[in-house]
Amino acid sequence: MNKRHATRTLLATALLAALPGLAAAQAFPSKPIRLVVPFAPGGTTDIIARIVAEKMGQVLGQTVVVENKAGAGGAIGAMEVIKAAPDGHVLSMATVSTTAANPAINPKIPYDPITDFVPIINIAATPNLIAVHPSFAAKDYKAFIDLVKKSPGKFSYASSGTGGIGHLQTELFKSLSGTFITHIPYRGAGPALNDVVAGQVPIIFDNLPSALPFVKDNRLVPIVVAAPQRLAALPSVPTFKEVGLEPVNRMAYYGLLAPKGTPKDVVDKINAAAKAAIADANVKARIEATGSLIVGNSPAEFAEQIKAEFAVYKKVVAEQKLKLD
Repeated sequence: MNKRHATRTLLATALLAALPGLAAAQAFPSKPIRLVVPFAPGGTTDIIARIVAEKMGQVLGQTVVVENKAGAGGAIGAMEVIKAAPDGHVLSMATVSTTAANPAINPKIPYDPITDFVPIINIAATPNLIAVHPSFAAKDYKAFIDLVKKSPGKFSYASSGTGGIGHLQTELFKSLSGTFITHIPYRGAGPALNDVVAGQVPIIFDNLPSALPFVKDNRLVPIVVAAPQRLAALPSVPTFKEVGLEPVNRMAYYGLLAPKGTPKDVVDKINAAAKAAIADANVKARIEATGSLIVGNSPAEFAEQIKAEFAVYKKVVAEQKLKLD
């Protein structure tokens, strides 16, 4: 009887320990979900977020409200999630800028990208590209590299913000190519694109989804892309690997993060909702139309991706001696 009693006690204890997580999962979501985009409207992060938010809301039975919180290379938006209750009702879009590039270059970032978030899913991977205003004298990579090498410091480039992927990848490009162009940071890819399209800044390093519509309208000229191979949408544009700069040939990711301490059952429920959203034919087509590749992995797999990318950019910063502007 004592042994049986002890077994029952252990089972009861285990059940009680599991109850908070079970209750959280069953209650979630109990109100609308805030999906924080850490950049201004109009950039790739914002585009991907808005494509998946509506369908995720339908799957979860609650509205997913996209909220832009721009500034500090994405750090301000990222901090919104860290400060939130760990119950799944406040999520953040995860980007290479917020989880790798910015923390790697900025020692004052008030969070650890590895320990202060719970990765949920990598929704999509996107190529990046260098593009120029149509008035720029160079219209292909060879002419571009010749021109900027001949005129160090004469030209400037726009990025989504200091410490963002556009900033760090361009600085890596500069270091490896022996060129110098001046960095002009913005509060997101949207404002940066607007100024380049308007001719205020001649060059931009941006994600393909936000830049591609301007390329198709002949308002931007693509020079070189960071992608595993040439893109069907830009068949004449070489990859960084092709021009001898393979270390720059890294794609961006766009995923979801929850606050540290969010119960696993809640994380799994959001992961399942996101997977259901990107499995929808319309959502999938809209994401792929931007030039992005659907990923849809597990929380554990996304966590490993973030760790790997953070390590790469820490090494880049150290080796190239990069510092904030």
